[in-house]
Amino acid sequence: MPIYAIGDIHGQKTMLDQALNLITSDGGDDAHIVFIGDYTDRGPNSKSVIDTLIAGKKSGKNWTFLKGNHDRMFCDFVASGTEHDPKVKSNISWVNSRLGGVTTLASYGVTGDPHFSHPLNGFETLTHYTRDGQNIAPADIVAEARAAVPQAHLDFIANLPLTLETEDLIFVHAGLRPNVAIADQDVEDLLWIRDGFLETDHDFGRLVVHGHTALEHPTHFGTRIDIDGGAGYGRPLVPVVFEGRDCWTLTPAGRISLVP
Repeated sequence: MPIYAIGDIHGQKTMLDQALNLITSDGGDDAHIVFIGDYTDRGPNSKSVIDTLIAGKKSGKNWTFLKGNHDRMFCDFVASGTEHDPKVKSNISWVNSRLGGVTTLASYGVTGDPHFSHPLNGFETLTHYTRDGQNIAPADIVAEARAAVPQAHLDFIANLPLTLETEDLIFVHAGLRPNVAIADQDVEDLLWIRDGFLETDHDFGRLVVHGHTALEHPTHFGTRIDIDGGAGYGRPLVPVVFEGRDCWTLTPAGRISLVP
């Protein structure tokens, strides 16, 4: 049976609907779909994306969801106001539009314009939101987020696995550390790795299917396929279908072979 995969969605609900329609046209309503993570941030409709995924799960769809680094950052902010992850080398706040937290919060109704302090060689930090001529303190923004984000959304993300293994494929959000067994992989690598993974041609024994590193289009690198086509930056969300290790992108005109 074919397995379908959808890369980083990043709040692009319209693109998600289009990708799901392409998969249904190719594989029917019962198609097995693996979502590679990063459902939130940058795009305008993170809330609606998560609503759609939860609804699919509740209806019994054959959907598998993995966790992405942006999903974890979103939950960390709502839970504790955490703005920074040590893996973000630029030290910018999750709320910054470059990471996309501001649009995620807006999709839940927490709106306004964020303002930041930029200490020399330090972490960018949210100082306040402006809304309707008023300044709103960071603690109040966090409180608004806690009130606005359904607990079901946080629970959905918190309980997501980090990998999915089949006979031919290993699905993971960011990638794998070479020469480390799947069971021994570091959580931070599964969510964040680039250096040490992207440049290697290491054979993991199965084809690795990942996202996290945005490209212009899903790309086959021989031992791995990066299916993050950059939807978070406005590029199309292109679903991919696998039969064994053979794979194709899905388009309105049908399948297009995806080869190294």
